[in-house]
Amino acid sequence: MSEDSTQPRVRLEYPADGVARVVLARPAKLNAQDRRMLHELDDAYQRAVRDEAVRVVVLAADGEDFSSGHDLDIERAFDMDGVTPRTLTGGFDAPGAEGWYATEEEVFLGLCLRWRELPRPLIAQVQGRAIGGALELIWPCDLIVAADDAVFLDPTSAFGAAAAEYFVHPWELGHRRAKEMLFTGEPIGARDAQALGMVNRVAPRAELEAETLALAQRIAARPQFGIRLAKRAVNRALDLQGMRSTVESTFDTHHLAHAHNRERFGGLVDPAGAAIIRADAQRGRPDHTSDRSDHP
Repeated sequence: MSEDSTQPRVRLEYPADGVARVVLARPAKLNAQDRRMLHELDDAYQRAVRDEAVRVVVLAADGEDFSSGHDLDIERAFDMDGVTPRTLTGGFDAPGAEGWYATEEEVFLGLCLRWRELPRPLIAQVQGRAIGGALELIWPCDLIVAADDAVFLDPTSAFGAAAAEYFVHPWELGHRRAKEMLFTGEPIGARDAQALGMVNRVAPRAELEAETLALAQRIAARPQFGIRLAKRAVNRALDLQGMRSTVESTFDTHHLAHAHNRERFGGLVDPAGAAIIRADAQRGRPDHTSDRSDHP
């Protein structure tokens, strides 16, 4: 299926009173993220939170898969020429490592941290595959509802880097399962993710939207200032455990990997990783993976 370049990458909907739904709308490319999609996503979040009638925001995606991660046509997909940044960074055209560091600080790390602090509860609605950079959209959310066919993968180490740019794996999965995900690239299914505490609820694919909306409506019906304070309290507890410092320090390590790859291979990533990541993504298809948890 070809992509219509004139169509928006993101859609904003209002499925119920008090609920906004932000939808990734690039299914022809498996919702691969480019700079335009990420900035459209930021625009939609801003519109939602500036509407006083919106009390909860849902992040969803069109198509069979939530997202295949970052668009790997890097030079085109993340061109920052003439772009107004959202996170007060800059220097995108600087020579050496500095320019790309600034780009990723804007479109990956900076936006993830910004969305984590969204002043409304944010619920991810996930189906099919969520690969690599897709986790950077899901993990800043407060709650995750997954279809029973959802699988989560981070194959980034095959590109010669520690992990994706928003590194919260030990908090989402526990340190040993985080290492296994990163060392092997193996997918984690929905029930397994629920057992690990990463996913709140699992629903049959046909019921995913209704399950997520019901949860959003329940939250929207409660007094909102208390919920906003509860979100801040939990986020601060995670930061006191060192999560924010780890995210920022690992982002720098990620750029050590980019500099190493440029010197050795002439590009941002180890080219040998492409075939491995394609194979990992195929293994992440729902009919190629199984849960290891004891959940029925």
